[in-house]
Amino acid sequence: MRTEVAIIGAGPAGLMLSLLLRREGISSVVLESRSRAYVEQRVRAGLLEHWARELLIEIGAGERLQREGMVHDGIKLSSDGRLHHIDFRQLVGRIVTIYDQKEVVKDLIALSLSQGGEILFEAEATGLEGIETDRPVVHFQHGGEARTIACDFVAGCDGFHGIARPSIPDGMLTVYDRGYPFGWLGILSESPPPADELIYAYHERGFALFSMRSPTLSRLYLQCAPDEDAERWSDAQVFDELEARLGGSCALARGKVLQKSVTPMRSVVVEPMQHGRLFLAGDSAHIQPPTGAKGMNLAFADVVYLSRALTAHYQQNRDDALVGYSRTCLDRVWKAQRFSWFMTQLLHRFPDETAFDRRRQQADIGYVAGSVAASTALAENYSGLPLA
Repeated sequence: MRTEVAIIGAGPAGLMLSLLLRREGISSVVLESRSRAYVEQRVRAGLLEHWARELLIEIGAGERLQREGMVHDGIKLSSDGRLHHIDFRQLVGRIVTIYDQKEVVKDLIALSLSQGGEILFEAEATGLEGIETDRPVVHFQHGGEARTIACDFVAGCDGFHGIARPSIPDGMLTVYDRGYPFGWLGILSESPPPADELIYAYHERGFALFSMRSPTLSRLYLQCAPDEDAERWSDAQVFDELEARLGGSCALARGKVLQKSVTPMRSVVVEPMQHGRLFLAGDSAHIQPPTGAKGMNLAFADVVYLSRALTAHYQQNRDDALVGYSRTCLDRVWKAQRFSWFMTQLLHRFPDETAFDRRRQQADIGYVAGSVAASTALAENYSGLPLA
């Protein structure tokens, strides 16, 4: 096979990149190791920053999003039994939208296939060669056969455990890694969420997050030990603890628990995000704690920058944006990491904290809730910084 850009991974980053390139007349083939049914049902979070929502609408993938997405004007902070509203629309003129990531993936796949895009499912990339030349080759298995794609560029959108990043020679990358001494015990519940917006709760027993997938489906999280066994918690125990951490700030409905799992908390950034003609995007280059709701949005930002750079290469014979791709992305990535760390340290209990630390956290929450300047900074970062 021959194409201009070989894309490894049919997650939000890879699918969005193929659509953006197709719009500019640049050919691509997407390789996905899993089946279409699997990627369309893969459970992930789903919060879209203002600009990301607008991007999906602009490329023609926003019909269901506009009909089914839950628009939120802001978030709520719960502390000391009180709810504090951070109004993004009023503070910065922007919104966020709750729309499950698997629904985004369904929409992007449907749009791509309707436009004649080439996505090979159950096609596992097995090796890259020639990434330091102008004719890279991707080796893959598909339908029980070994096949290859010759291309001009390779986009590694295959996640943290994919093949793209490990294909970069040893010693070429610096990995910045930080683990957190807690995880999130999460449930999906057939019950209405306790509020019309997300609630981030600070409590002496630990952090809790009250989110949703629909008006009748809640996604609820508790801070827990990083190695917590989810099965040790009965459904009633989970709801009891969630109720305790809400601290009476609002009522919590109980329902049938459909899923229960533990999410680890980790920050990772890889520098640079490119080597030769291989470019990393999304989770293959960075992971951030979910407290800041940045995962899918950062992945979209990466491929917007990459599509612009590739368009300049093919249409204007300019490579400055390709050369600067990593620098451009990392500026945004580190700001997102800073914000995710800010939200994490603001709201979680740390095992080595002192009484001083706890009082300082309470003062931080009070300052964010009561200061227009602090609330505006939170709103600006949460709803999405503008693209460079």
